[in-house]
Amino acid sequence: MLLFLLKSRLAWRKMSVEDRYQRPLRDLRISVTDRCNFRCRYCMPAEIFGADYRFLPREEILRFGEIELIARALVGLGVRKLRLTGGEPLVRRDLSILVEKLASIAGVEDIAMTTNASLLGRHAQRLKEAGLHRVTVSLDALDEAIFGQMNGVGARAQRVIEGIDTALECGLGVKVNAVIQKGVNDQEVLALAEFARTRKIPIRYIEFMDTGNTNGWKHEQVVPSYQVLESLREVMALEAVSKPLLGETAERYTLSGGDGFEVGFISSVSKPFCRDCNRLRLSAEGQLYTCLFAASGHDLKTLVREGNGEASLRQFVTQIWSQREDRYSELRSEGMAPIAKKEMSYLGG
Repeated sequence: MLLFLLKSRLAWRKMSVEDRYQRPLRDLRISVTDRCNFRCRYCMPAEIFGADYRFLPREEILRFGEIELIARALVGLGVRKLRLTGGEPLVRRDLSILVEKLASIAGVEDIAMTTNASLLGRHAQRLKEAGLHRVTVSLDALDEAIFGQMNGVGARAQRVIEGIDTALECGLGVKVNAVIQKGVNDQEVLALAEFARTRKIPIRYIEFMDTGNTNGWKHEQVVPSYQVLESLREVMALEAVSKPLLGETAERYTLSGGDGFEVGFISSVSKPFCRDCNRLRLSAEGQLYTCLFAASGHDLKTLVREGNGEASLRQFVTQIWSQREDRYSELRSEGMAPIAKKEMSYLGG
């Protein structure tokens, strides 16, 4: 058995590919749609993404079988985690069919989804049965007025909460993400922590980032993670947890002698973590991006629709990843970041 495990580990390492900073490829984020039923200002402001906004036509969006082929190819290069994103992934019809396809791929260790959870209640059980392991839910406020203003369509926080509770009842893992903006929802930090603690689910506080070019990002609206931590420590005894894995983006804390409740901070602005990034992003129309802040991608859809198989896709992606040297957040900190970027709703968060 030991010899078998050693051989398996060696074979797995041979499949791995590293970029110019020796970062291995481990995580593929798959956008299944550029559409969303919310208009959160930090992602899809309504004045830009209005009724006349031209989203991707259906024929340009990758089919489920095409996504499965790409995922299989990249698992052969070391990918172990798959995450479905958008837009809002649950506006894509029959998403459980895709989850089932991805769950059948040998070597995949984790299948997750990022969602606003407004539609999760009706889909959670089917997604769990198809093979989804967990969901990350965007919940920026519990106060209905603040939440309605932030999501841009007046959606109620209670509907998101019901989606979270249904997911928990179905046995899905749940984590909450909250983007904190100064003067917008910073007064919700403690309430969100208590909400997560009550349900025994982890929460991540995310610094407001300059994703895309339309969200009106201003550095003065960023609430640094250390300030959020200070606020929480006024009411909670939190202890730091060491990073367990390369590629872990959050600095994590747990209650001292507590019940396992976990708080995390994603500090892309104040404490960039580019050197640990092991993620690729696949847009809904089949463009591959090596960074959340990338200005351009690499066309996988054409290769797929021309009939190329896994081996050709792996060769193509290996060339891309081996030349990768993205470190946008570090460059931003140094005052050297490029201006042009794709919108987060297009390439997935």
